[in-house]
Amino acid sequence: MADRVTVIGWDGSPLTDAARSALSAATLVAGAAHHLALPEVPPGAERIRLGSVALAARRITGHRGTAVVLADGDPGFFGVVRTLRAPEFGLEVEVVPAVSAVAAAFARAGMPWDDAQVVVAHRRTLRRAVNVCRAHAKVAVLTSPGAGPAELGLLMEGVHRTFVVCEELGTDREQVSVVTSDKAADHTWRDPNVVIVIGPAGPVAAGDGGWIAGRAPGVGPRGWTQPADTYGGGLGEGEAPLLRAAQLAHLGPRMGDLVWDIGCGGGAFAADAARAGAAVIAVDRDMQACARTDAAARRYGVQLQIVRGDAPHVLENLPEPDVVRVGGGGAAVVSAVADRRPQRIVTHAATRDAAELVGRDLTEHDYRVECALVQAVELDTRAWTETERSVAFLLTGVLADRRA
Repeated sequence: MADRVTVIGWDGSPLTDAARSALSAATLVAGAAHHLALPEVPPGAERIRLGSVALAARRITGHRGTAVVLADGDPGFFGVVRTLRAPEFGLEVEVVPAVSAVAAAFARAGMPWDDAQVVVAHRRTLRRAVNVCRAHAKVAVLTSPGAGPAELGLLMEGVHRTFVVCEELGTDREQVSVVTSDKAADHTWRDPNVVIVIGPAGPVAAGDGGWIAGRAPGVGPRGWTQPADTYGGGLGEGEAPLLRAAQLAHLGPRMGDLVWDIGCGGGAFAADAARAGAAVIAVDRDMQACARTDAAARRYGVQLQIVRGDAPHVLENLPEPDVVRVGGGGAAVVSAVADRRPQRIVTHAATRDAAELVGRDLTEHDYRVECALVQAVELDTRAWTETERSVAFLLTGVLADRRA
């Protein structure tokens, strides 16, 4: 095992005295090509081109001497420190940090970033990174080849965002460009780059600022669901608060998910799911329903994409969902949704026959089906008399061959 391992962050500025001292004593240096070309790297040191950090960690583990790993920005922020400290390698490291690429990007843009979401986009995580950009008003994306500004823009079709693209930060070729998301694919962008994705502003927390990064705590009402009267009327039977809460609990929308809300009605479920941090596409054929859903999104300061059209035909060009609520359209729409293989589907039926029809179709699509009869009785607590009663069959389909 290496006698000493030092990880040095590099942001393009001159190396610190601590970094120079560690490099001068190194017998092994790992880093990208531009790191290994630095004049401070000792000529006699073994050099490892840093591709797979895990492979480099194994080489360092077997090295007898002093190792240095060079990385861009702050190596403890979505960087190599996590891998090097993994239990399978047993490496104890000293870290000489630098300014992270995210901090540098926001500084170049002249914007605060304690209220921003930060995501890493690789080919395998690009879709989830895009969903975070759909759902939140300020997101920093640490990109990679094949998952850069052009790809982000292409996958955000139908959603307008502003991109602040920061290329090769800290170098002589540094450049900051501002484009709309629909134009990002028209450019060729240089790696490495960071993209700040800006959407319509949400609600602002009271006071001098937040106390937790990435979120705006204390904004909006408590509760997973809100009372029907807060939406200004026009909610359908499938949007009753208790049924809506059960649907939300069964789907479990979360950060990085894309939720379809088909037959969005008054927008209550769509707004609730968006408040949970998920990206939401709300679909309805009725113009007034789309307008009510837009009003609900504005009321609660959430980002929604609203699509007007008839399901199931309108669903064909929508991006792949993770979970889906079917609020209208019956078995035909549920079947079309199941063809797209989301992890979970929830819907409701007014009769047992209708519930059985939907359940059989979900089973034929290899979903495990759960069904419960949900009854809600509202009482006037002044006289403890019944004011309203609703009954519905709640159906949930869980895809067995995908992680739920």
